[in-house]
Amino acid sequence: MELKDILAISGQPGLYKYVAQSTRGVIVESLLDGKRQNVSATAKVSALTEISMFTEGDDIPLAKVFTNIYDYTGGKEAIDHKEEPAKLKAYFAAVLPEYDRERVHVSDMKKCFAWYNTLVKAGFTEFRLPSDEAQEEQETAEA
Repeated sequence: MELKDILAISGQPGLYKYVAQSTRGVIVESLLDGKRQNVSATAKVSALTEISMFTEGDDIPLAKVFTNIYDYTGGKEAIDHKEEPAKLKAYFAAVLPEYDRERVHVSDMKKCFAWYNTLVKAGFTEFRLPSDEAQEEQETAEA
């Protein structure tokens, strides 16, 4: 399972693994309970590799934020997304010190930590973007 196959569906909690294309949308499997469902083609579906966080400089891909959290926690689960806002802000600042404090809201942090914890529970240990994988393959071929 790769990060590019993990989807967030607007209006639905949790994360989903892409399973297959259907005639009316896509078939996904919940990472929380393993149940499969059909998601309409009109639903707003985003791959985690397409999502980024605002920083003081360039936006950072969510995969990089997850890698920072993974390094910070030593591969364990992060802070619970239901913690009080002050704790979430302090924890997020420790993980991503350059985040844009005006454009990244507590709700974004909650979603980030909830998604990260879901991925860790599902066995994720590497959070790479497809471009990172292609570059690594090219470097291996050149060596």
